Amino acid sequence: MSSKHKNLRVNQAELQEHLLGPWAEDRRQLRKIMEEPIFHYQFNLTKEDQRELAMQQIQELADRKLIGKAYPKAFGGKEDPGGNVAGFSEMFHANPSMQIKGGVQWGLFGSAILTLGNEEQHQRWLPGVLSLELPGVYAMTEIGHGSDVGNVDTTATFIPEDDEFEIHTPFRAAWKEFLGNAAKDGKAAVVFAQLITKNVNYGVHAFFVPLRDDDGNFLPGVGGEDDGFKGGLNGIDNGRLHFTHVRIPRTNLLNKLGDVDENGDYTTSIPSSGRRFFTMLGALVQGRVSLATTAANASALALTGAITYGNQRRQFNAASDIEEQVLLDYGLHQRRLIDRLARTYADIFTTNDLLSKFHEVFSGEDDTDDNRQELETLAAGIKAVTTWNAMDTFQESREATGGAGYIASKNRFSALRDDLDIYTTFEGDNNVLLQLVGRRLLGDYSKELANPSFKVLSRYVAERAEQTLYERSGLRRVVQQVSDIGSDRRSAAWLKDPEVQRNLFTDRVRTQIAEVAEALRPVAKKSQEEQARVFNENQYELIKASKSHAQLLQWESFTDALDEVKDPETQKIMTWMRDLFALSTIEQDLGWFIEYGRISQQRARTLREYTNRLAARLRPHAQELVDAFGYNQNHLRMDITSGIERERQDEAMEYYRRLRASGDAPIPEKVYRARQK
Repeated sequence: MSSKHKNLRVNQAELQEHLLGPWAEDRRQLRKIMEEPIFHYQFNLTKEDQRELAMQQIQELADRKLIGKAYPKAFGGKEDPGGNVAGFSEMFHANPSMQIKGGVQWGLFGSAILTLGNEEQHQRWLPGVLSLELPGVYAMTEIGHGSDVGNVDTTATFIPEDDEFEIHTPFRAAWKEFLGNAAKDGKAAVVFAQLITKNVNYGVHAFFVPLRDDDGNFLPGVGGEDDGFKGGLNGIDNGRLHFTHVRIPRTNLLNKLGDVDENGDYTTSIPSSGRRFFTMLGALVQGRVSLATTAANASALALTGAITYGNQRRQFNAASDIEEQVLLDYGLHQRRLIDRLARTYADIFTTNDLLSKFHEVFSGEDDTDDNRQELETLAAGIKAVTTWNAMDTFQESREATGGAGYIASKNRFSALRDDLDIYTTFEGDNNVLLQLVGRRLLGDYSKELANPSFKVLSRYVAERAEQTLYERSGLRRVVQQVSDIGSDRRSAAWLKDPEVQRNLFTDRVRTQIAEVAEALRPVAKKSQEEQARVFNENQYELIKASKSHAQLLQWESFTDALDEVKDPETQKIMTWMRDLFALSTIEQDLGWFIEYGRISQQRARTLREYTNRLAARLRPHAQELVDAFGYNQNHLRMDITSGIERERQDEAMEYYRRLRASGDAPIPEKVYRARQK
């Protein structure tokens, strides 16, 4: 690396502001509070003790009024949904069980009452929700349907002569499952069930259902079981619930979107059952935004540990006979960690943008139907990629720190990874969420071609024909190779051009979604069974297109963030980071880009070489880039970031320096044998 690159410096203060985003002060406030040991995870506790600890911790949050920023001012809130989620995301490093248990209470159970209930219901239940006098359960998922919420089997049938609903789970597959607070603490639940009145099923609605008395005993007709020990998050008392002809007052229907009067007549403000259903799932959208934001922070935490350790831990005498080499100086280690660091920056900038979109909708600033649908799509795609990225980052960080990273009580990678694991299926399985994204992309694609003029249609057909010919003939590859002959620099310049990157990402999404759409078009008017068969055949390709779309969003957010960086040296370093994110992402799917003629063999070779050079160029700045996340040892609580590794290395080097200086150092066997000859 040239000295001019080494001498560049990151303006950490400015960069940290960009990373913390629009709600920086909310993040700082919670991050500072989470330094207190009272909120920290404790090792070597039983499941029961972990549950008790998490309950005590969220009670502390409630007592200090550190929650509820999204709630109305009349209830002590600030009507600030963006600030609420931003603060929530900062709790992960303290104790993930505390964070998610609080999310169940205030982000799901309470949020459902707030967004789906009426004013009288707010007055009746929200004070207890916020104070934790009314611990609650968000009873949506059923063991038989999982992410398919629209087809849950629990019913809520109106009984007009008693002015009551009857909540009933007709078989075991309809039991509500995997529910936080259900096994022990929950006194009431928001239950999602099929609303039936006058023998008409009006689809899924939400009902407030009491569960337990003040002594913790189930009320008549309510039953349940404890899910027991889990792969992670054992501070949360997950369990299952079932209802046998449980009666609740008609007024316990959360009726903001749909209501039933005393005669059993149903009315709604949203005539479309599909739109009403998705609006009813608003709390899930908030959950997905929260999980995506938390996952990005979790990746930052893991990389702070792994890169700090990689800058101190020495292994093997690769460059010197007397001094071992720092791990992060190895090219492989750079690609393992710095690639993921660039991706984590992309995750953070993307979730900051997602959080702003979420705030627009949930604060009422721009709560249009189109904006809400866009938020649902964005939240689904971004939650999927960021949670997968976080799992991958934790695993690689653990491996990159060797045995030290495996000691859970010392370095937390394994424990945090286990707690993070459920995020990939929490609030919707990631693959199911990407299908939601894919259907939206297909819809947008269809609208583009719906009733086009003859001129538009002709142009589209001509473009597709020309593109197909271009790809099959190999002309695109030939043109690139001819223009690049003898010039790796020319290939590299092409690859780091932001317009080239944008076009590569955009074209991949459009091509992939167009191929799925064209496969589905011939069966559009055929039987439901035939449509399902063809859709199933193309499901894998649809998921790939959705992931490509999410990666395009990440690239765009990263590029937009660059425009906000004022310090020129920081902007240069961040531009390298954006390029590393772009090119390493393209490298992972390089087969597609070569197959479809988007990148020639020559440029593919250059891409790999240049990506290695980018990682090496960023290596001197890696510590600054993780330090800009702003975590201190109270957040990290890892031995490998405490400085103890550097002390050990310095002690070892000083020992051998003195030994060599004394003249008493043993002679290496190679030297001895050479002298004997």
